[in-house]
Formats: sequence, structure tokens, C-alpha cells
Amino acid sequence: MNLSSVKAILRILSFVFLFQTFAYIFVLPITWIFKEDSSPFYYSLSISLASFLLIRLFTRKNNNFDFKKREGYIVVVSGWLILFLTGVLPYLFSQSIPHFVDALFEAVSGFTTTGSSILSDIEALPKSILYWRSLTHWIGGIGIISLVIIILPTMNAGGYKMFSLESSLQEKMHPRIKTVGLTLLYIYLTLTFSQTLLMMLGGMNWYEALCHSYGTVATGGFSPKNDSLAGYSPYIQYIATLFMFLAGVNFMVHYFIFKRNFKISLRNEEFLFYTKVVALFTFLVTLILIFQANMPWEVAFRSSIFNVVSIISCTGFCNTDYMLWPVLGWLLMFLLLFAGGSIGSTSGGIKMARHLIVLKNINATLFKAVHRNSVYSIRLNGNPVSDENNRCVLAFIALYLITFVILTLLLIFDGLEIPDAASAIATGMAGVGPGLFKVGPVGNFSHFHDFSKIIMSVAMFTGRLEILTLFAIFTRAFWRY
Repeated sequence: MNLSSVKAILRILSFVFLFQTFAYIFVLPITWIFKEDSSPFYYSLSISLASFLLIRLFTRKNNNFDFKKREGYIVVVSGWLILFLTGVLPYLFSQSIPHFVDALFEAVSGFTTTGSSILSDIEALPKSILYWRSLTHWIGGIGIISLVIIILPTMNAGGYKMFSLESSLQEKMHPRIKTVGLTLLYIYLTLTFSQTLLMMLGGMNWYEALCHSYGTVATGGFSPKNDSLAGYSPYIQYIATLFMFLAGVNFMVHYFIFKRNFKISLRNEEFLFYTKVVALFTFLVTLILIFQANMPWEVAFRSSIFNVVSIISCTGFCNTDYMLWPVLGWLLMFLLLFAGGSIGSTSGGIKMARHLIVLKNINATLFKAVHRNSVYSIRLNGNPVSDENNRCVLAFIALYLITFVILTLLLIFDGLEIPDAASAIATGMAGVGPGLFKVGPVGNFSHFHDFSKIIMSVAMFTGRLEILTLFAIFTRAFWRY
């Protein structure tokens, strides 16, 4: 890689520092309102702004560079790493999380919209720090939508073009990237402030409503309260459930609804499959809670739909400790850690579209076993899935599971018990937040050794970058040309 390409990459990455500078500025009014120390954010924005200016100065004469796919991968991975490393600054400067590995864990968990935490007493932290913590979710959510809907399809990476809601969309997208991006941002803002208003109407104060909305729309799960949403009214919990469900939907579905093209959105196979899976698991868990835990039907239904949607959408809010449910109930919760919401949403996990394609492959195999000479075309949203894209999906799932096993073994090597290790990596890679057992709804990751926290950070980062994006950089073919 020559100097010109390095300068081009640095020039683009400089905007990440600029974006972080504005994010720190956005927190300053919170410090003034609650009369807290503003210096951690002044120090942080000074470092971020200085980094931006130095890089711009170094790259000022590099305006004509042909940006290729390889540089795109490097920018994507490096951009997220910059977010993590600058995101730790307020935690360290405020001494709210003085240990670097802990601060890094919290920053990675925030920007990857995971929601896992090393904090034992969340409410003991300054409100401005908790606001920053929730804001990292919201910022990460914007990055995820941009990555999966705009960046990866234009790079033709991982077969993401096939997840478009209409075959012509990507051809139309390139000249309209700015327009589409602004519309998606408008939808993101609308969902955020709609939920904030509805929660305030339910009696939640503006600060907590905003923090919870950041965590919901970004499917993150950080809460400024120790008990997450368990202490709030059923109304608040139902509102959170609704917006967690909406956040788990492909944002291109929201886009076409916004454009009043309801036909494309409502016939989307992934959306319909996502809805059916939520309905099925909610029904099953509700029956378990009514007949095995003797819960009143409304409490059972609310506990079921809230936690099922929370885990499928990879948000991670909790309104109860599901580890106290009958064994079959929390086993279903563990299975949902591998589900994921929709591609093109802020959720993590394997994603519904990939599960749907696997089921279509199984159906095709069974059909051909009976009709040996038949031709069976796998289709998604009416479009044929090419052999290349089909291989991408199957390779993704295989690599996802292999990575899960390897990272789980590393946690076991560091002294964790098998159930805790498997649950931790499953929730980290899926970006859910809470897992099971010691890292369940009432637990956290503070008891992990530094090595395990670093492994968890890798798991969150790997899952957030959709596996293939990160792993591609470590292949010999990537650096060959």
C-alpha cells in the first residue's frame, strides 16, 4: 500500500474524529443541567479535534485517489476502532471507569450496541457519563445502518445486495446515497423522539426517556437504572417492546413505508418471517409461564413478549430475571441469542434473512430428494438467490459458529465455566447484552479477568462487523493486489 492510499484512508478516518468531537459537545449541556464536571468532555473533545486537524494537515494535498474495495474494508474496520479508543476517554478522564480494559469493554459494548456491562452500580455514575454511555449506542446504530444498507452493498461485500427489498434498488442507490442516507437518518430520529415522547407521557422523566430511547432504537440496551426497565409501569414496558420490535426491522422497510410504497415493505419475506418468529416464541414462553410458573396471564404475556423481542432484536433490556423461569423458558432465551433481527436493522446476531435462506436450502434439498430431475430455484423477495450469494450465507453461518466455539474455548481456558463462557460469547457476538447464568439479566461482566474482557470485546466487534468484513482483512488474498 503506497503513501497516497494511506493518506486517502487517513483523510476519510479524520471525519470519525470530527464526528466524535461533535458527540462530546452534545453531552456538555447535560453536564450543565445537572451541574456536573464538564472537564472530561472538554479534554476528550480537545484530543479528538486535535487528531482531526493533524490528519487533515498531513493529508491536505491528497485529493485525487482512486478508492478501491480494499481501502473500503480498512476504513470500515479502522473507523470502528477509532470510535472505541476515543469512546473510552470520558470514562477515564472522569475516573468513572478508571481501569482501561474496563473502559474499553464499556465503550466497545456501547458503540457495537451490545449492552453488556462491567458496572455493578450503574446509578452511582454521574448522569453525564450515563448519558454518554447511552449516546454511544445511538451513534453506533447510525454506523451499523450505514454499513449494512449503504457501504457493504456498494462494496459488493458478503452478498449484501441480495437483501435489498427490490432488485433495482442498488442500481438506484449509488447516485442517491446522500438522499437515502438523510432519509434513513430522519427515520432514525423520528423513532427516537417518538419513543421519548411516549415514555414521557407514561411518567418517565425526559433524561431517562431519552437514554432509554437511545438504547432501544439502536437495539443497545444500556439503561441509566440498575434494574433496567423492571421498575417501570406496564405501559412503559409495552412502549419499549413496540420500539424494540421496530428497531429490529430492516430500515429499508421503514424507508419504503416513509416513501408510501407499502406493497414492497409488507411483502418482504424477512419482515414476515421475523414477525412469525416473535409471535411463535412469545406464545411458547407465555404458555410456559402460565402453566409452569403460575403467572397471571397479563404478567406472563408481558414478560414473554418483552424479553423475546428484547433478545431477538438484540436490545437486551430486561423487565424480569428470566433465569428464575422454568428451565424450558430460559433455554428458549438461549436459542434466541443466535436468532438476530433483520439485516439492515441495528440488531446483531445471524439475522432472520440468513435463517430463512437456510430453511429454503433445506426445503430445496428435500424437494430434490423426491423430484430428482427437477429444477428448484431459491428465491428471496421474489429475486433468485445466486449460488455465490447462497455460499456467502452458508459461509457466514459456518464462520459465525466456528468463531463462537473458538472464543468460548478461550473463556473456558481463562477459568470460566462452560455455561457462563458459552452464554457470554453468544450474547457478545449477537450484540444482545445480558446472557444466562452469571451474566444473566441481574448479572454483569465485572468478575471477568482482563483477558476474558478483551476476548468479549473481540466477540462484540467481530459480531458487529458481520464476521466476514473483519475476517477478510486477515486473508492473504486481501493484501495480494
